Amino acid sequence: MKTRLLGGIVALVLAIVGTLLLVTYVQGADARAQKDLQPVDVLVVQTQVPEGADLQQIRNAVKLTSLPAASVPNGALKSLGGLDGKVAGVNLLPGEALLGSRLVDPTSLAAPGSVPVPDGLQEVSVQLDAQRVVGGRLAAGDTVGVMILLGGSSGAADADASAQLVFHKVLVTSVQRAVARNTNTAQANSEQANTTLPEGSFIVTLARSDVDATKIVYGAKYGDVWLTKEPESAQGSARILVKKAEVLQ
Repeated sequence: MKTRLLGGIVALVLAIVGTLLLVTYVQGADARAQKDLQPVDVLVVQTQVPEGADLQQIRNAVKLTSLPAASVPNGALKSLGGLDGKVAGVNLLPGEALLGSRLVDPTSLAAPGSVPVPDGLQEVSVQLDAQRVVGGRLAAGDTVGVMILLGGSSGAADADASAQLVFHKVLVTSVQRAVARNTNTAQANSEQANTTLPEGSFIVTLARSDVDATKIVYGAKYGDVWLTKEPESAQGSARILVKKAEVLQ
């Protein structure tokens, strides 16, 4: 009799404990579900943003929106504070939460061997032989002076021929040249690479305004263009138009 009574008490206690554990689990699941559904404010893209768009364009295209916590990806941004200078690293599509990893430094978008074009400028290319590009010793990121010669034929300048260093400290965004026929670089040391006469012509791309780009193209088409390597520390004089009679003065 006592054994049956004791077994009944144990069964009752186990039933009560099991019920409490079940209730606790269910309440915990409800709490977890409510936590997942708890709204979180994040920036959501409203209109498509192209790759390379600056921070102001991105700011105009996003809106702070409440989303369920479970649907918010890691790295979603709540503000654009502290991100000055960043640009869109990819196309941003409407409806997606804005991720910090999608905003990058603009230099990371430049093609290999080139540098980004400053805002408001455009690129223009000229094809020149080595003597017109400082012996070919130019690279993306250098700044150059652009000299334009007009009015004379090769070897015999007429009286109206003139030359002028028209633009100072123009940014070179890329330099392209044909691959040298001798590709065995293991035998060439740095001194040889620096003194060997370059083969072929160079295509130098410059960043300039639309008006200045037009002048450079005109000079390349109807005259001659020479580039000087002109670092930021170089001193620049006022523009002087040099004519034939003044060269030897």
